[in-house]
Amino acid sequence: MDDTLDRDDAPLRAEFDADSALMLRVRAGDEKALAELIDRWKTPLINFFYRSLASYSQAEDLAQMTFVRIYRSAPRYEPRAKFSTYLFHVARRLLINEYRHRQRKPLETVDPADLQAVSGSEETRNLSEIEEAFNQAIGNLPEKHATALLLLKQQELSYEEIANLMDASVGAVKTWIFRARAQLREELGGLL
Repeated sequence: MDDTLDRDDAPLRAEFDADSALMLRVRAGDEKALAELIDRWKTPLINFFYRSLASYSQAEDLAQMTFVRIYRSAPRYEPRAKFSTYLFHVARRLLINEYRHRQRKPLETVDPADLQAVSGSEETRNLSEIEEAFNQAIGNLPEKHATALLLLKQQELSYEEIANLMDASVGAVKTWIFRARAQLREELGGLL
């Protein structure tokens, strides 16, 4: 058996990931490849940020910032893991920065006169209330717990991929997800 592949074949394996291949084309200056990556990953990124921040406009902004960072780092890109792992690593760093920024900045106040009541069916209002409660409960989770849970459920990453992305052990990721689920169950028990 050829010894050279055993030493470090991670970059070779990652090249077979279609998204990693696209990113290699971006590294070579192919803007169409960048547009394709953005089309593929825009919605999952926005969903990831929205579940953490409960603000669609901020989710869009952070998704755009993620793609800007990906583009700027393209000349240094080396496919060592799945592209999704790389992408969500960048996204997670931006999310952490946003959490830190929010801690330094007071919440915006809203004049009650600016709020408008939305009428709709009772079922729509109930679903809206449940989603609002869920978003609030996700926001109450520690950052690592929320990120791990969202990467597992929303982005369908494996425990190993999440551990790699979050620079943690698989055991730590499993613990974070277990604790996140337990806290969500406790907070949302009355609604479900």
